[in-house]
Amino acid sequence: MRQLRLAKDAMDRDWADAELDLVAVAAHAGYSRYHFIRAFKEAYGETPGQYLTHRRIDRAEDLLRTANLSVTEICNLVGFSSLGTFSTRFKAWTGLAPTEYRAKHVGRGAALIPGCYAMLWAGGFRSGPGGERRNSGEAG
Repeated sequence: MRQLRLAKDAMDRDWADAELDLVAVAAHAGYSRYHFIRAFKEAYGETPGQYLTHRRIDRAEDLLRTANLSVTEICNLVGFSSLGTFSTRFKAWTGLAPTEYRAKHVGRGAALIPGCYAMLWAGGFRSGPGGERRNSGEAG
């Protein structure tokens, strides 16, 4: 069980990384990927992929309510590489499309955080080709 917790901790820490790989997470736990999927589901009630998707969607809900970012920007920030996949999974989890969710929940609290601040808080902006991140303290 300790190894599974370590792998779950790795997913909790790196959930926004679109490159997060099941093989690497399984290696954290010392399991083959197929054994890891079975053991994780037995321990936590869902597969590692489902857990990671739910984690990302929970974060997307927060950003849709609080940040002045486009749905595409939020999709990328929470680790999805496809807007279509993000929208489909978001709707399956919440019952609403991301834009519907935002329309329903915005205006219930404080003003939206400006997108530039939200992007910096989330780890910086991605540069052009290559997608390397840069933060405000780097030249370029």
